[in-house]
Amino acid sequence: MEQKSRLTTLCYIENEGAYLMLHRISKKNDVNKDKWIGVGGHFEGDESPEDCLLREVREETGLTLTSWRFRGLVTFKAEGWDTEYMCLYTADKYEGEMITCNEGTLEWVRKEDVLSLNLWEGDKIFFKLLNEDAPFFSLKLAYKGDRLTEAVLNGKQMELFDVLDEDGKKTGVVRERSLVHMDGVPRGTAHIWVVRKNEDKTYDLLLQKRSRGKDSYPGCYDISSAGHVQAGDEFLPSAIRELKEELGIEAREEDLEFAGFHKGYMEDMFYGNMFRDSEVSAVYVYRKTVDADQLTLQKEEVESVMWMELGQCVEAVKNHGIPNCIYLDELEMIERYLCRSQEK
Repeated sequence: MEQKSRLTTLCYIENEGAYLMLHRISKKNDVNKDKWIGVGGHFEGDESPEDCLLREVREETGLTLTSWRFRGLVTFKAEGWDTEYMCLYTADKYEGEMITCNEGTLEWVRKEDVLSLNLWEGDKIFFKLLNEDAPFFSLKLAYKGDRLTEAVLNGKQMELFDVLDEDGKKTGVVRERSLVHMDGVPRGTAHIWVVRKNEDKTYDLLLQKRSRGKDSYPGCYDISSAGHVQAGDEFLPSAIRELKEELGIEAREEDLEFAGFHKGYMEDMFYGNMFRDSEVSAVYVYRKTVDADQLTLQKEEVESVMWMELGQCVEAVKNHGIPNCIYLDELEMIERYLCRSQEK
């Protein structure tokens, strides 16, 4: 069967630092039931996007727009639904008196409070773009039920993470990377410590120096290899992938020893934006022989690597002897794990 497509408009009217939001609570069989969205609807007849925009705003709010901006084209895909192409607008001038909307409740919401509403996760992405005054964009969003499964901005895949609860279990919510770090909600990561044993039974750790182009902690020393667990993925496959991508190490699952879980939280300002990092990490140890000079480093992520004796590393992190973003309690956990494994 040939797939059909739908054309729609959606508009967010602005006034004194607030958006006019529509709380969709009126219709029983509404795909947007209980969600907060803007005002808009489907094209009729031979309408242009602007014809549809003006008509829908007038029908749903009673207002006549006098100034508006075409901000982006949003493509929606969802199982069981026709593909939708939505023309996204903002408007800052209008005439008339607001009426009661039969689609739901209209309410002015401060822009800084919008992301705390019950929104579609993909809507949060384009709200962030609107708030950043991003140039005209094309955003593709795919869903399976309420779950966001894909986000592509201007042809480039965006990273999506499973949001975790306090116990490290998946909540069913999938969120885009920048929003995760803006909110500081927990998500999963894989941490791999590459170690080598010395003749005096001490251990060296391989530390990576983060690329200076990173969006957080640029130029700081970090775990040998670490990375996010992508939405739908698990800890161990993520660890295998990160070792390969960042260091060029081809590891098998049996090469990684599980040392335990670690919960961590850091926050700091980078490039003028607050970065909140809340993570539940599966921590692994890799003991196979590694020649640091022969590693294939992912330059976008890793500037260089160096070996450091474990005890010296603990002291350096504790006393800020090197610029780093290493959790001291995780480092001490590795120290205890290696000590116990040596006793066996």
